[in-house]
Amino acid sequence: MGNAGWGNVNENQAFGIMETYIGAGGNFIDTADVYGMGVSEKLIGEFLKHTANKVYVGTKLGRRDDGLNGWPQNFTYDSIRRHVEDSLNRLGLEQLFLEQLHCVPTEQLRRGEVFEHLRKIQEEGLIKHFGVSVETTEEALICLEQHNVASLQFVFNIFRQHIADEFFNKAAENNVALIARAPLAGGLLRGRLSASTNFCVNEHRNFNANGNAFNIGEQFSGIPFEEGVLLVDEIEQILPHGSMAAQSIRWILDHAAITTVIPEATKAEQIKVDVSASALPILKPSVRDSLRLLYDSQVKPLIRGTY
Repeated sequence: MGNAGWGNVNENQAFGIMETYIGAGGNFIDTADVYGMGVSEKLIGEFLKHTANKVYVGTKLGRRDDGLNGWPQNFTYDSIRRHVEDSLNRLGLEQLFLEQLHCVPTEQLRRGEVFEHLRKIQEEGLIKHFGVSVETTEEALICLEQHNVASLQFVFNIFRQHIADEFFNKAAENNVALIARAPLAGGLLRGRLSASTNFCVNEHRNFNANGNAFNIGEQFSGIPFEEGVLLVDEIEQILPHGSMAAQSIRWILDHAAITTVIPEATKAEQIKVDVSASALPILKPSVRDSLRLLYDSQVKPLIRGTY
């Protein structure tokens, strides 16, 4: 909703998306300070003024270059606190429900000082919980060694399955919430894209197709677009009939360690489909087994980027 990376989404569309989501029973919204350089947070903040529903907002920090310290030097206590305060002001909140480190360098996580800063800010009452949006299993495991980390956010979908084997059990043991991002692999798993699909010039699916702007592992879950379109046809043959998007989200929800899923949506109609996944029956073991076999044999060898 920040008009950054997903083409142009105007204010009325943004409000319509959020109204549809809340009306369908959703209550968690994920954003970041760099989405539209504050535009997304401002839109959400304006929406919060006009809804009586309880909404839990998770935002992220660490990637903003504000001309003072900039990426990747903005991990001091003063910088982090300033970015927290800026998000609070844009969202119109006195306390953030969840503040997340936004795919910061692995070395920063390993050093651990950023966690100390977040704990101090938590003690000051500006944030209720803090977590980390990670790129790799290594980063997830580093975070799971830290006290008070409430959540991990990461790419997880039918095109990125194996990480469930690597840290889900430990996260459950530590009572750490797991937030699955990019659940539909950049729209591939909506089943409506084809090899001839063209994306807007200011969409990340266009300008980051080969990892020119950020980690290519975030782009279609690292799968080259043309190969992804072909694999979707095979996945569709395995999943139960109905909405491919909803069934793909159902696959994620079937993992007991998963807390919530944050699908990308630029239309209110997509929200209705995505939320419907919660009411679907769990997938049969034979379906899950077939999807894993396809993943191990055909998908995983194609993944590019860090994961």
